[in-house]
Amino acid sequence: MDQIDAMRLFARLVETRSFTTAAGDLGHSRSTATDAIKRLEKRLGVQLLTRTTRHVAPTADGDAYYRRCLQILAEIEEADTLFAAVKPKGLLRIDVHPRIAMSFLLPKLDDFLTLYPDIELVIGEGDRMVDLVREGIDCVLRAGDLGESSMVARRVAWIEEITVASSGYLAAKGAPRRVEELEGHEAVRFLSSRTGAVLPLEFTVDDEPRFVTLPGRITVNGSEVMAELARRGFGLVQAPRYRFTEDLASGTLVEVLPEHRPMPTPLWVLYPQNRQLSRRVRVFIDWVATLFPGGRI
Repeated sequence: MDQIDAMRLFARLVETRSFTTAAGDLGHSRSTATDAIKRLEKRLGVQLLTRTTRHVAPTADGDAYYRRCLQILAEIEEADTLFAAVKPKGLLRIDVHPRIAMSFLLPKLDDFLTLYPDIELVIGEGDRMVDLVREGIDCVLRAGDLGESSMVARRVAWIEEITVASSGYLAAKGAPRRVEELEGHEAVRFLSSRTGAVLPLEFTVDDEPRFVTLPGRITVNGSEVMAELARRGFGLVQAPRYRFTEDLASGTLVEVLPEHRPMPTPLWVLYPQNRQLSRRVRVFIDWVATLFPGGRI
């Protein structure tokens, strides 16, 4: 293993805190990784890592070396793709909510792979807040309020949210024409994976958000189940409009209070701020932005 490969291995070790994981990510055996780090420490004359049977962590010298490695490795990658004729290449790890992937990413993914034939993709699906550095993920697509995220965020679209219910439910309960007429209605209650609390319904009244908590017999933590329960008449739900396109067209679901839709939700691409952005990540982020030419979905 040459010096550059050893630096890549060391950086991945710091991020994963695991010899087995870091070695596997880079296609080496654990014993090869262990020997390489020993040789690296001997050559530098410092201890880079503290090791126990269950834990690996950088020393103060190791942390300083790690940060320098990131800069050098980013510069090497940038130099390799400096000329326009050289297209970005390598492994790109992303994480995206399954519904966004199915609705927007996958239908056009062949275009991206045709443009950049030397980029390989690993696509994870989820909606949790991942540790991009430790898990080796280059960027994620996330919707909603980011809170105090340490990630660099680029907004690529606004997601239009609507309130829907089944035609059968509205025939039985009546269709509210004002927010005040929601009394007596039920909702399929959605449990936030981030807060652990049931999310209220949101409506816009006089350009201001108004939150309403309705009773409901069923609480869920998955959007697919929530949508199916709405189709089966268990109450009102709120979700992005794009996920109900076919239901609205067929009349299975009906939009409720369209004049008082919730505020749109931002859709972000996030990536770590402590790394120079590689060219393959940059071209992917730019390509994602082209999927939403109007800026709203």
